[in-house]
Amino acid sequence: MTQLPLLKVHGSENDFYLLDRTRLAHALSEQELIRLTQQICQRKNGLLGGADGILVVDKGHSASSDGQMRVINADGSEASMCGNGLRTVARYLTEKLNQEALVIETLHGLLHTKKMPELAVGIPTYQVEISPVSFSLKDVPMITTQAEWIHQLIPELSETLFFSVVAVPNPHLIAFVEHQTLTSDLLQVIAEKVNGGSPLFPDGANVSFVEILGPQKIFVRTYERGVGFTNACGTAMSASSLFYVLLQQGQLSQDILVLNPGGMVKTRVHQQEDKTYTMDLIGNATKLFEVTLNLEDALLGSFTEVKQSFYEEDAAYQSFIQGLTKK
Repeated sequence: MTQLPLLKVHGSENDFYLLDRTRLAHALSEQELIRLTQQICQRKNGLLGGADGILVVDKGHSASSDGQMRVINADGSEASMCGNGLRTVARYLTEKLNQEALVIETLHGLLHTKKMPELAVGIPTYQVEISPVSFSLKDVPMITTQAEWIHQLIPELSETLFFSVVAVPNPHLIAFVEHQTLTSDLLQVIAEKVNGGSPLFPDGANVSFVEILGPQKIFVRTYERGVGFTNACGTAMSASSLFYVLLQQGQLSQDILVLNPGGMVKTRVHQQEDKTYTMDLIGNATKLFEVTLNLEDALLGSFTEVKQSFYEEDAAYQSFIQGLTKK
């Protein structure tokens, strides 16, 4: 039997199993990796409550990187990036390599990360770079004759909501809404259209509703491509912050407080000298538990022989987010 060590982590309760490929005696094939993800991430029948996906950590291909992260969604598809996941990988590699600032290789580029002061006592906190940002609809893709789509109606999705589209590099549709719309079932209806074979979005996209709570303060609810509703999506919160600055008089290079169903992060939107944008995403990187299981059993969806070791960090995070709801 091949022993498979995994670490369960979360960023804003966007939860993952972290798999360090450099620790494996058996080199997983791509088919095994996809099958493993589909089996262990199931919420009802998966491993210890499932997960939103697997974060695969490996050696980087670039001499400039300190490691590589791949993101496999719960359905087995691969995401371009994951901001919440990147924070947890940044922590893992920071502790493994004993250096607080890192460059991590992702599917679309090298991203800078660093350890930050704790959001609250007992909450390890990391900042990660979210880039590249592209408004070109070819990078989403969105099939239309327009080059960009900023604050416009998409009648096929809604007769009243104005959407903005961006790749960061994951594809995102963002709409600013009132609270009643945020909490309705409209987000699910629209997101299922977008990800159900829409001719406009052949590869689907993440869809977010954003409520403005006050100056430099927003709430983001996201239906994530390949996952469904998630407690938080790091690139969605970053994309929402970008459009908050561009469309709603948010401030460049200033902290934006972003609340989500899984808690809170901070973001900053920066405009570079060449007029392009990058974002900082700052939030928790929490360890939940370590497990060791048999790979062969896991590929069959059997988790009867699992060894577990729990961390006690999540209590501090839960106390932190409960305090947020009272403010």
